[in-house]
Amino acid sequence: MAAIAIVIATLIGVPTGIIAALNHNSWLDNVARVVALLGLSFPLPWQGTLFVLILSLFFGWAPSMHWVSPFEDLGANLRMMISPGFCLGTVSAAVIMRMTRSSMLDVRGQDYIRTGRAKGLTHWVVIARHAMKNALIPVVTVAGLQVGWLLGGSVVVEEFFTLPGVGRFVLVAIFQRASPTVRGAVLVIAVLVMTLNIVVDVIYGFLDPRIRYD
Repeated sequence: MAAIAIVIATLIGVPTGIIAALNHNSWLDNVARVVALLGLSFPLPWQGTLFVLILSLFFGWAPSMHWVSPFEDLGANLRMMISPGFCLGTVSAAVIMRMTRSSMLDVRGQDYIRTGRAKGLTHWVVIARHAMKNALIPVVTVAGLQVGWLLGGSVVVEEFFTLPGVGRFVLVAIFQRASPTVRGAVLVIAVLVMTLNIVVDVIYGFLDPRIRYD
């Protein structure tokens, strides 16, 4: 669910941040900033409750009480995980959008951007080939840090959507005072976060050729 949430957050946050930066101080920029502020302000339990109510009242959908493993039916599992993943990814989308907008605005004022335009490159070539690569470096950092938050926030979402995930597993273990179980789960989560940080460092090298790891 955390993986689905970070993918949804990136697909929403990065394009919205770029559009807001390219239309700085316009109505699009103002709307994007207000939506991002709302996404950051609403508590996750309230979002989960509202999300379930909207889907139930207007679309006749209710969370499935029967868990389907991805090894049994991958399609059914993905359909089950999309809604909680979207609910969990809204806050991260707001964070990524704000960072993308800020980074893109900073990159647009750099000398190499003005040089590319002076050489006759089109606006979209300058944005796609030069501005976006450099602007995405801090965005990748923020996205990697958000994964740790998503693993923690999954406890609340799993309760609302009755998912037998790691979050509920740790919560039940805490209530039962199963100390070895809690330590083992925390160790696994810590290893996942450390691995994702290494992946983020590797992505830096692809985005910026000047970064090399010996």
